[in-house]
Amino acid sequence: MSEKTLVTFSKMHGLGNDYIVIDESNKIIIPEEKKPEIVEEICRRGFSVGADGVIFVTPASSDITDIRFRIFNSDGSEAEMCGNGIRCFVKYVYENDIFHNNQMLVETLGGIKEVELDVEGEEVRASTVDMGIPTFKTTDIPMISDKDEFLDSELIVNGKPVKITAVNVGNPHAVIFTDNIQDIKLNEIGPLIENHPAFPQKTNVHFVNIINRNEIEMITWERGAGFTFACGTGATSCVMAGFKLGILDEEVEVHLPGGELLIIVYEVDNEVRVFMEGESVLVFDGVMEIEI
Repeated sequence: MSEKTLVTFSKMHGLGNDYIVIDESNKIIIPEEKKPEIVEEICRRGFSVGADGVIFVTPASSDITDIRFRIFNSDGSEAEMCGNGIRCFVKYVYENDIFHNNQMLVETLGGIKEVELDVEGEEVRASTVDMGIPTFKTTDIPMISDKDEFLDSELIVNGKPVKITAVNVGNPHAVIFTDNIQDIKLNEIGPLIENHPAFPQKTNVHFVNIINRNEIEMITWERGAGFTFACGTGATSCVMAGFKLGILDEEVEVHLPGGELLIIVYEVDNEVRVFMEGESVLVFDGVMEIEI
């Protein structure tokens, strides 16, 4: 039998990519089996709080990490990682004294992420996330293809060829470089690529215009959420794709509909790591009634 309960939450955003943050570091608030359904309900804009997804703060599962990050998309599916979401997460964790340190090792389904916080007084102004080591191997993305790496290669989408670079930076991404980003019908082509049979776990989709070797603009169709104002892992994947193809340099400013991110690529001993730097904002704290 279901019952109603009050849930305390924070509404936050990173460049307009907005999330509801719920603290489950001491106890489970929403039962595991009901998380997808309830997440979908409370993310519905106009009917509930509304958001691109829900973030849960949970205890680390081992002594290696400090805290665990879980994120669910607005359709109720759980994602491996989210760049804008993790910046909101660490700000929430620090400012609510759940883990009060300006360096954190955060456990995610996309691997352990090291985050450095820029703190002024007791407020987290920005954070830099070590996004880890990207991979272009189709088996790791995952992507069904006879190619070992799918780099600026043609994928047939709705009967037409689209040149895509596939990359995984903790979650899967399809990057398309274009000169006419304003003409892209994102609501039409985004879902077609997201749900393409070549991507068995679906994929995030990004269209990118190169301004110069250190500056790009991009728009995103996010897996499980649709259009979003920003995507941190997406910005990382776009810069990595451009770097891999030799058309972008190591330090790139990324212009998204919600604002800017700085992505920095470090290549040391033939190993490439990527760092993302940006802000996150607390919109408001609140209490909502849900049925569990």
